[in-house]
Amino acid sequence: MNEKDLIYDWNLIQHSFTRDEAAHPHPIWFDDETLRDGLQSPSARNPRIEEKIELLDYMENLGIQKVDLGLPGAGPLHIDHIDAMLSHINKKDYEIRPGCAVRTVVSDIEPLVDLQAKHEMQIQASAFLGTSPIRQYTENWTMDRIISTAEKAIGFAVDNDIPIMFVTEDTTRSKPEDIKAVYTRALELGADRLCVCDTCGHVTPNGVEQLLRFVQDEVIPDAGFKRRDIEVNWHGHQDRGLGVANNIAAYYAGADVIHGTALGVGERAGNAPIDQTLVNLKLMGAIDNDLTTLNEYMRKANEYVEVALPRNYPVFGQDAFETGTGVHASAVVKAMKKGDHWLADRIYSGVPAQDFGLEQIIRIGHMSGRSNIIYWLERNGFEATDGLVAHLFDLAKSQRRLMSDEEVNQAVQTFIGS
Repeated sequence: MNEKDLIYDWNLIQHSFTRDEAAHPHPIWFDDETLRDGLQSPSARNPRIEEKIELLDYMENLGIQKVDLGLPGAGPLHIDHIDAMLSHINKKDYEIRPGCAVRTVVSDIEPLVDLQAKHEMQIQASAFLGTSPIRQYTENWTMDRIISTAEKAIGFAVDNDIPIMFVTEDTTRSKPEDIKAVYTRALELGADRLCVCDTCGHVTPNGVEQLLRFVQDEVIPDAGFKRRDIEVNWHGHQDRGLGVANNIAAYYAGADVIHGTALGVGERAGNAPIDQTLVNLKLMGAIDNDLTTLNEYMRKANEYVEVALPRNYPVFGQDAFETGTGVHASAVVKAMKKGDHWLADRIYSGVPAQDFGLEQIIRIGHMSGRSNIIYWLERNGFEATDGLVAHLFDLAKSQRRLMSDEEVNQAVQTFIGS
């Protein structure tokens, strides 16, 4: 049977989106901020350099195009780590493009001049500067001062052949006229990459669309540039829990690069999770990256950065593809017995586990049926006798939670030995 006959996809009803690649500098890309913005999380641990390099390997393997290696202005240790990762990228001849976050000041950009010469590769300077009225009021800044600050830093970067992305902090709460003024000046000075930021996690998907359309349809052409010559980046946060939804909205609105971090690690409630963004855009058909090692990357990020990985975290949490409910488990088991992994992955899941290096797991607990028990026994090499199944069924019904494999195994051994 054709899979289209088994799943009616309401996501495709009146869905007519097409991306005109000729209007963009490149296809949709991703910028992994785990090793920079992600480490601003109050709970994050700064990984050892060996651990950062391992995470970098996963990014390359997953086809992530850009990475923020750190903040050189944070001190010598950070510069040393950036230096080591650049050496690794060079040695491995990786495709991933390195960048570093910098304040919009010359002293932050200066280390990149030396690093770029040493490694003979371009290093994007992601120069950030606040533009929202609330920030201007708090800092006693004027737009003239903001533009003057940008001019000095961007001019220094361009003069030293440092590719620069001009990042407006809190863009989603900034006035249109201020956004237009500062972006126009940045473009005139030679910045060919803009980053629109939801620094405080304020915006909704509609706001993402309105803001990006404004930048693309008004700011860039009015400044005298063609859209295809300017890379538009989107950087979101999770304060309202809309990070992934906003990343998807940014894709629809025409962003060229979407930022995110592993497991959404980042300041306050975190950044938009790059993992969930990749999963959704893969399922939407927007990208064709091989994401079978994405689960391994998330496990390593969880271990090295010590960001939380809740059991019910989408796709990569321990509970994501496990079920102990009798009716659900029975359907999954029936699909498995048909020898159809495609079917088993979708009968009770909106995400196909195998596409992301995972599998469906049947557990035993107080809501389980006999099919759960029989499947578990057969999968673990035990004969599913009537007596053993009845014993485990009664035991499971007395539990207040799902039993671990170790607990079930012990119960089987006790029954067999009795």
